[in-house]
Amino acid sequence: MTITSPYPDVEIPDLSVHDFLFGDLPDDAGHRVAVIAAGAERGTTYTELVEQIDGIAGALAARGVVPGDVVALHSPNSPAFVALFHGILRAGATVTTVNSLYTSAEIGRQLADAGATLAITVGALSPAMLGHLPDERVMVVDGADGHESLADWLAEGRSAPSVTIDPATHLAVLPYSSGTTGLAKGVMLTHRNLVANVAQTIGIITLGPQDRVAAVLPFFHIYGMTVLLNLSLFARAQLVTFPRFDLAQFLGAVAAQRCTYLFIAPPIALALARHPLVAEHDLSSVHTILSGAAPLDGTLADAVADRIGCRVVQGYGMTEMSPVSHVVPADRTDIPRGSVGLLVPNMACRLVDPASGGDIEPPTDGMSAPGELWCQGPNVMTGYLGDDEATRETLDADGFLHTGDIATVDAGGAFFIVDRLKELIKYHGYQVPPAELEALLLAHPDVQDAAVIGVPDDEGEEVPKAFVVRSSEHLEADALMAWVAERVAPHKKVRRVEFIDSVPKSASGKILRKDLRAR
Repeated sequence: MTITSPYPDVEIPDLSVHDFLFGDLPDDAGHRVAVIAAGAERGTTYTELVEQIDGIAGALAARGVVPGDVVALHSPNSPAFVALFHGILRAGATVTTVNSLYTSAEIGRQLADAGATLAITVGALSPAMLGHLPDERVMVVDGADGHESLADWLAEGRSAPSVTIDPATHLAVLPYSSGTTGLAKGVMLTHRNLVANVAQTIGIITLGPQDRVAAVLPFFHIYGMTVLLNLSLFARAQLVTFPRFDLAQFLGAVAAQRCTYLFIAPPIALALARHPLVAEHDLSSVHTILSGAAPLDGTLADAVADRIGCRVVQGYGMTEMSPVSHVVPADRTDIPRGSVGLLVPNMACRLVDPASGGDIEPPTDGMSAPGELWCQGPNVMTGYLGDDEATRETLDADGFLHTGDIATVDAGGAFFIVDRLKELIKYHGYQVPPAELEALLLAHPDVQDAAVIGVPDDEGEEVPKAFVVRSSEHLEADALMAWVAERVAPHKKVRRVEFIDSVPKSASGKILRKDLRAR
């Protein structure tokens, strides 16, 4: 059974990303600050940002970049990133954003797969980028011997080229995602995909010109790209950029620059709930915290809300959906904090039983059975670059994206992510969701962080194993396993514990279970 959004469809303008965000910039918005680096005294106004975007687009055109070319952008969050990202789009080119943590080999694979003809990096990250393209095709934002800089490009004072594209088919970005399985693949997202997702979410997330958004999650990730960067610019809010997450710097800048809206991932939520530094800063300007990228346990969300004194909600999405498909609306206080919210406008979804392949119907009361979430909408990718087989496995003939995530829905239309389909542990035929055990472990007073995977026991049966970062050296494995056993059904008991220094996570906050399995 197809489940539709409770919201009426919104209009998706037939515009490029640039025209959608900046085409009708009102006079009273031009003087307002669009983006400022954390701790900086002066930011970039909307008028200045558009001028920089045009200048970058002109510089790219002068270097032979034409619509359809791919340009790699390899940079931490900064005002320069904002101008460069939109300058590339303004030139009609496609941006492939490169993870700041990638090794040289990983960068090389992405550049080759994406077909990038020019790359933009920063000095601190340049050693990993250099060598994959000719030096004259690598711009170093803050300057380096033998390379052009952003200042060089802007000093040319060029006008943006006149380009014509079809927003419905022209690729805007090529972020890389492993999807539901396998190696990272180029996710083909059009201008219409990105425009659609801003149009779908702006009325629910409700950012406005009065907001200051703490942009600590990386712009190279689709969550940062759409929800922090594009949504904030469309709302004429002010972005405060952080090159990386450092708790002390983050708290200090949020307090000093009076940020109102924090977009975070669960690891940051954990710090906000528990770290003593939080109590040393005035965070009273914050009215909303929205968590994404990985499931946020309701108990942890409650702890953050109580400590900061603000609204804490979460959303759900995937790179392949540009990314948002579900979010908790600003005006709904009745939705439990463990929910990822309601289906956004213009979207439909299905819950499909992984065993039978049959549809799970929404309940008239209580909660549905769990099923794999399939989503359909104007924000869904056109496919994986050069990988028709992976596209067919993920995107069916009816346009439904098979997310690989297990979800439930309640009678009110609120969705809950239970776990990843591929990460479910099968213990003697019973399904054990790692996320459930992780949420429980985080409730233990001596556990700082935790991750759970399935590992084979001596008889070859899969059993739950917990990797735990403890906050007290007195915590013993047997005692922790006994504590969990008192709180779960027998088949969900943690049967092995390994204490580690930190849980490996991606830049967007997802647990890297493959790294744990490799141990």
